Amino acid sequence: MQRSALHDDADVDCGLMRGGADDYTAFAQGSLAQLHGSQHIVGQLDLTIDNDAGTGSGEVYVLAWRRTRDEDGPEKDLLMAGRYVDDYALSDGRSAIQRRRELIEGARHDPAIDAMLQQEAGIHLSGPRGADFSQTRNWSSGISGR
Repeated sequence: MQRSALHDDADVDCGLMRGGADDYTAFAQGSLAQLHGSQHIVGQLDLTIDNDAGTGSGEVYVLAWRRTRDEDGPEKDLLMAGRYVDDYALSDGRSAIQRRRELIEGARHDPAIDAMLQQEAGIHLSGPRGADFSQTRNWSSGISGR
């Protein structure tokens, strides 16, 4: 799905890597696969579309939370706020991102302090990929854990 948002010849610069659509998608998905949890929240956006020219531009605010763990270390929460600055193009009847640059406004990387939730009765915690409730839909199960 991420790859479909980009034209084949897109140029993406997220700071840690710069490359084409396939390079960026592989980098992003590879990074996400190493995490113990992740949310990516899209906030306000400012879009300008020129229908006659088949082009557009946008600025999209994002907030990203990542649960990380160094080898044999404690879990940490990485919180980043930033923006995507995009150029869009209509090509072969499909509008998609032609250029993207990611800008980071600020970040924190702090020890995770939510272990107490695992001890609370009645709290439904998310699970790892493949075992999360949204994928299993096991309505009869009790509390899930990480």
